[in-house]
Amino acid sequence: MTTPDPSAKELTKGDFTEVKKPFELFGEWLNDATEAELNDPNAVALATVDPDGLPNVRMVLLKGFDERGFVFYTNFESAKGTELLGAGKAAMCFHWKSLRRQIRIRGPVSPVSDEEADEYYRSRARGSRIGAWASKQSRPLESRFALEKAVARYTAKFALGDIPRPEYWSGMRLVPTSIEFWHDRPFRLHDRVQFKRSGPEEDWTTTRLYP
Repeated sequence: MTTPDPSAKELTKGDFTEVKKPFELFGEWLNDATEAELNDPNAVALATVDPDGLPNVRMVLLKGFDERGFVFYTNFESAKGTELLGAGKAAMCFHWKSLRRQIRIRGPVSPVSDEEADEYYRSRARGSRIGAWASKQSRPLESRFALEKAVARYTAKFALGDIPRPEYWSGMRLVPTSIEFWHDRPFRLHDRVQFKRSGPEEDWTTTRLYP
């Protein structure tokens, strides 16, 4: 007796029986991941390109999305921040292994408004706000003690009252021109659907792709 492959179940959300609008479908898949993944269902691989044209990739946390795009936060003076500001474009890849699903996103990036960044910064734990001041992200660190010393200094500086957001710390919004949904199927006969558009005000075109 053959054990059924869990990826072979008929899932309206997963098998594209009814292809939805991309942001709607993304929201459904993220909700499914939130229920299924033990740690950081909003974790995403973020790819950028450095001034020499070499790619860089690292994991970040998605902090929000809507029809305007996908938002994450960073230190603008870090390698990630300078590459995002310099190239003005990026790519993302979500992979939820337990759900056997993947989403790839590409498009231009731009900073969020100060108001949006301030609102999110205020929602962070106090220690995380201190960390944004103490860490010179991506730059050489002489010792762990040096970092702990910086944390202690800013903890004392902001002992009372609000902790302001550093000017170099803010959010970026990736405005997708391409979103591709992938769902694992038996025998590598996967489902792939790609949404593309030429700009944020343009309509999406939908294409099924060979796996």
